[in-house]
Amino acid sequence: MNSSTKAALPMTPAADFEHVEHWVFDLDNTLYPPECDLFAQIDVKMCEFIMRALDVDAIEAKRVQKDFYVEHGTTLAGLMAVHEIEPAHFLAHVHDIDVSVVAPDEALGRAIASLPGRKIIFTNGSVTHAKNVVGRLGIAHVFDGIHDIVSTGYKPKPMREAYERFVQQSGIAPERAAMFEDIPRNLEVPHDLGMKTVWVRPAGEGGTERYQRLSHEGGEAPHVHHATDDLRTFLESLAR
Repeated sequence: MNSSTKAALPMTPAADFEHVEHWVFDLDNTLYPPECDLFAQIDVKMCEFIMRALDVDAIEAKRVQKDFYVEHGTTLAGLMAVHEIEPAHFLAHVHDIDVSVVAPDEALGRAIASLPGRKIIFTNGSVTHAKNVVGRLGIAHVFDGIHDIVSTGYKPKPMREAYERFVQQSGIAPERAAMFEDIPRNLEVPHDLGMKTVWVRPAGEGGTERYQRLSHEGGEAPHVHHATDDLRTFLESLAR
């Protein structure tokens, strides 16, 4: 698959990143393709958790899950706000999944390792989930840190507070940072903070219909500086 960008942007972006020394990567559907569909497993786990925690059937659990996602940014945020659910129990359950569907990608690891400066994962998932995924990819050693939903006080992207907490805790300088995300709306605040932004555009049809919508809405917006459907090739072009 060839790397590509938005029509208005050139395919030789290296000069745009010469100042970057902090490289921030989303995890799910960014470091691995949506076709792996880990969220399908997480979706089932969320429904199981809600059924037990709220003593409801599967239909009601699914309604709660989706409504809270829309109203609170994440299902977890809604469960915490409305039902005072203990977040650690929720995260442990929903991220107890099989990551063997993710294929190792040592070439991606080499591309990330070649970037000058710090490499950090910033995810709405948990550290445990991130470690499982990058361990399966075989690229855990290239990252200098992982910042998860716990570190942001359970404030999810795209909330501004999540990014502000991430910047404070990681010590990155936003004006010397770049962020890679599969959801365009999650790049709006990084753009406002001064980061270079890259939309890692899903190339296939993996994931739910809602994910396909979210992962493409806003892709042409000004806060998306570059786009690619091949993260490894894009990073290799920066190294060159």
